[in-house]
Amino acid sequence: MHNKYMTDGADCFSQAIGAGVDPSGLPWHELDPALLREKRNSIKWTRYPADVLPLFVAEMDFAVAPEIQRAIIRAVEASDTGYLAEPGPLADAIASFAQDSWGWQIRNEHVHLATDVATGLVEAFRVFRPAGGRLALPTPCYPGFFEILLELNFEIVEIPLLPGVAAGSDGSEFGSAGSLDLAAIEQAFASEDGIDAFLLCNPHNPHGIPFTSVELSKLAELAAKHDVFVASDEIHAPLTHSHATFTPFAPIAAKAGAHSVTTTSASKGWNLAGSKCSVIVAADDRANELLQTLPPEVATRTSILGLHANVAAFNDAREWLGRTVSQIEANQRLLISLLNDRLPAVRYVPGSTGYLAWIDLNGLGLGDEPVERVLQEARVALNNGSDFGLGGAGFARLNMAASPHTIVQAIDRIAELVSARR
Repeated sequence: MHNKYMTDGADCFSQAIGAGVDPSGLPWHELDPALLREKRNSIKWTRYPADVLPLFVAEMDFAVAPEIQRAIIRAVEASDTGYLAEPGPLADAIASFAQDSWGWQIRNEHVHLATDVATGLVEAFRVFRPAGGRLALPTPCYPGFFEILLELNFEIVEIPLLPGVAAGSDGSEFGSAGSLDLAAIEQAFASEDGIDAFLLCNPHNPHGIPFTSVELSKLAELAAKHDVFVASDEIHAPLTHSHATFTPFAPIAAKAGAHSVTTTSASKGWNLAGSKCSVIVAADDRANELLQTLPPEVATRTSILGLHANVAAFNDAREWLGRTVSQIEANQRLLISLLNDRLPAVRYVPGSTGYLAWIDLNGLGLGDEPVERVLQEARVALNNGSDFGLGGAGFARLNMAASPHTIVQAIDRIAELVSARR
């Protein structure tokens, strides 16, 4: 059955199956959703009934890297479970990884702890823009941004991403988000009301777009000119695909004289979402002076086990990350093949970072809320594009960090729903 899923003559399913194990060496059959529900207690496995395939929240099904498992076990055996006040070895670990991966030189004193990236963003905005104001946000984007900004006194100004043109399986052209709308951003910055802060998601979630150095340089120039504080969420950067290039914003911001910080963590790249440890990195000394005024609780609320996990990820689990990126790339090729074969009306522009697919379901004939129909009738849980802001209606975010068997099963279910309707 699966041999029909072909791209450029390659058997995508066989490629995705590979040696029959996930990046940690766990056999694929042990990642059967029915088995994972018995072992895991995160919302991915408890939010929906057992007959629903959960491909929504950004958690991998893959087993955590053995190097990270051992680091956490050693910490527990040593009863090293107390409070934190500073990043300690994590500053060295993140600086080493950033230098080796992207040529970004981070000074250890510019690294500050936060519970998670969402907390890091909130606390950074509180320090840099205590009075709130108007915040620009490129959309469609991660729905959590809208939620965390409720804690702050900001008016959100949505600036839709520019469309990129891609070809459908039938040869037609269609648009999907492709780049920052720098003209619209400049207009908003220069408007009478102006913009006080900008939330950059680089690589962008849900599209998997790592913005180019040209785009980021222009954004930094505009931010410096109009005194706009930029917080860059770069949590997905370690998952940049082999053919793509990720460019960190901080060095560009520092060169342009823009006020900026970066928030990041090993939590997405190494499947540590619940470990509750992240960093806020100052782009320069000026930004660092303000980060030094963060309340002490921002650090003490961070998990020390999460810190051990992050250190092990950045230092010791890089080979696991490489295998994971290769698996995601294989799963993406499988998804493209499945959509072309079973659901040609679905439009999908593959991203080049991460494991989240942003797919356009508007052509399936499932009404205004296709994600709800897919959940109720096909029993597949996806993220609803309507929650991602302007431009998201009719889209869905699908998690590819699963067994290839799970991806095939999910697309089969959706295809059967569409076929039955027709």
